[in-house]
Amino acid sequence: MSLDQVRAIADAVLYEGYLLYPYRASSRKNQSRWQFGVLGPPHASAASFGEPPTMSMQCLLTQHPDEQPDEQSVTVHLRFLQLQRRSVERYDGRGYVPTDELSVGGRSMLSWDEAVEREMTLAAYSLVDGSVQEVVLDVQGGVDIEDITTADGPAGRIVRRREPLVARVRTSSAPDDGHIRLSVEVSNAHPDPAEGKDDAIRASLIGAHLVLEARGAGFVSLLEPPPAAAEAAARCHQARCWPVLAGAPGSSDVLLGSPIILYDYPEVAPESAGALFDSTEIDEILTLRVMTMTEEEKAEARATDPRAREIIDRCDQMTPETLQQLHGVLRDPAPSSGDVRNAEPPDFDTGDVPWWDPSVDEAVQPEVDSVMIEGVRVSRDSLVKLHPSRRADAHDMFFADQVARVTAVLSDVDGGTHIAVVLVDDPAADLHDWFGRFFYFAPDEIEPLDRTVAQREESRP
Repeated sequence: MSLDQVRAIADAVLYEGYLLYPYRASSRKNQSRWQFGVLGPPHASAASFGEPPTMSMQCLLTQHPDEQPDEQSVTVHLRFLQLQRRSVERYDGRGYVPTDELSVGGRSMLSWDEAVEREMTLAAYSLVDGSVQEVVLDVQGGVDIEDITTADGPAGRIVRRREPLVARVRTSSAPDDGHIRLSVEVSNAHPDPAEGKDDAIRASLIGAHLVLEARGAGFVSLLEPPPAAAEAAARCHQARCWPVLAGAPGSSDVLLGSPIILYDYPEVAPESAGALFDSTEIDEILTLRVMTMTEEEKAEARATDPRAREIIDRCDQMTPETLQQLHGVLRDPAPSSGDVRNAEPPDFDTGDVPWWDPSVDEAVQPEVDSVMIEGVRVSRDSLVKLHPSRRADAHDMFFADQVARVTAVLSDVDGGTHIAVVLVDDPAADLHDWFGRFFYFAPDEIEPLDRTVAQREESRP
């Protein structure tokens, strides 16, 4: 598998939060850099609000028996952003004077903190001997100067400065119940103190994440491990870095260690026309907001950052067909079989009446409708036990084996059934019921508790 196939999602992780709408330097939320995966300098003062300097992850691999031992290895790629301070200076006839903005020939330039992409590839780590590999990576700082001139001579210059960075990567492995548990720890080893917030972020690894390539072995899913690996997977520990399988669904040779918790085989939606640094699920609304910006606001965004300029230009040039595509498609989040991302949109038929017409719902009465589960007719006021399995919400795990009372049985336009409940032991259950704030579960996540109803159903002729 080529790394290019996972770079789209890895880049989305790298730039998540890099620059937020309205993409302008004058916006307060863009005056303080905030991103995921920031490894701060270890000697930062408390007043600098520096992030912790370390992240680590553990994952499982299965060796391929048909491969030679010396060909069973993992290559670690460390990717991050290095902050680059861009200072604009105006030429006053005697020398260069710092300024917030410089306008020359219709081009506006602002002082701003840019970033430079870095990718450090380590030597292949052998899975056979299980030794500890510790590597120190030096990232050079530097100063670049871009002169701004006119026909009359120098008008100013842009000075870009980068602080040197030091990263330490420690890799080790150990056998675990027939598998190999691989541990990777990344630390910011910057030797100098950081006294202020600006000093700390300039000495940080920003958006840090890992891409691992396996040779002669395969990574095991920690989200859905096979039964034989379940106990070993439970023993893996993560700290600010979460490993997920990456690449083509079903492959096992590439793993992404992300500061954002993702599912296996994450993808950027094909409807997305490009990065917006603010989660791809809201591409459409962000694009529409960019289109409402004034020409002055767009000019400032273009002057703020080259990547902001790309966003503004892309939105300005977007065709109606491309904009329509951002609506996306309707997909079943839990198909009975097959890959959800490659499944065709479900087909539903409401006859001659549009699905959104209220008359379609005339036959639907959630408060009296029922659904048959394990031979038990479940309806309003039925008592059930919850067994969440759809991963619909991060809170679902706390509801496992809880007793709940059914408040309604609902159907959607796709033909799916949803059961609304309130928890019996919730002190605020009556309030939730009164306000109509319910938890929703699928029938296969519900265990009926009223077995007498089942017996009555079986006795019916």
